[in-house]
Amino acid sequence: MNTNVSVNSRVAVVTGGARGIGLAIGEWFLRHQYKVVLLDIDKTTLDATIERIGQPTEVLGIHCDVSNPEQVTHAALEVIAQFGHVDALVNNAGVAVFKPVLETSFEEWRTVLGTNLDGTFICSQKFGDLIVQNGGGAIVNIASISGLRASTLRVAYGTSKAAIIQLTKQYAVELGNLNVRVNVIAPGPVETEMAKLVHSVAIRSDYYDTIPLGRYGTPEEMANAVGFLCSDAAAFINGQVLAVDGGFEASGVGLPTLRRNMTGSSEG
Repeated sequence: MNTNVSVNSRVAVVTGGARGIGLAIGEWFLRHQYKVVLLDIDKTTLDATIERIGQPTEVLGIHCDVSNPEQVTHAALEVIAQFGHVDALVNNAGVAVFKPVLETSFEEWRTVLGTNLDGTFICSQKFGDLIVQNGGGAIVNIASISGLRASTLRVAYGTSKAAIIQLTKQYAVELGNLNVRVNVIAPGPVETEMAKLVHSVAIRSDYYDTIPLGRYGTPEEMANAVGFLCSDAAAFINGQVLAVDGGFEASGVGLPTLRRNMTGSSEG
């Protein structure tokens, strides 16, 4: 253990932290005086991110496959050696395969479930225990709006995210007794590099037709929601699902027609 670490400094671990939503979450913690640990399977991108941030005493990058228990155990030991304790965990690491249900192979199914669901379980076990040992804290899991409502081409991804929501509640019921709050956010579509690669113009149009706020979210908006759930302001929130989706989960059919009618009436 690093005896030079102040016991008053908070430490947050973020999986999948090299880019996108995970990186935005890590940067939120940095702005709020946390020491930050970023775990990622992509070592090249992770190393570049750590170098760009340029705060070696505040940020630790660890190359880690969250679906591998041995690697997660090693990462936990490294965190303790560097910072001494853990206050918050954000399970953000995830992968997706977008294929019709009858074309999704078992190997693809297991890859998605292995990272998204198994990884969340493994990291919650290892780092959750460290949070308990430190007297309490918070875990926030990143699910998806696809875990609350079905979408096309997401049989593995959507199922994994729905399972994460239930896993969150299981942890919340038990770890709440040990002063650890466990919550989950369900992002709608977010403007990330991955979304730009996999969301066609037609898919983006479909989203706009279903989101009352009429746009994608930003990584910073996801990070703000996660940060709130980890903060003292959320001290009595446990076992909850927060959809950060511009109203997507709440909406049904009819938004394009409503918008046309509203435009027509305003022009009249």
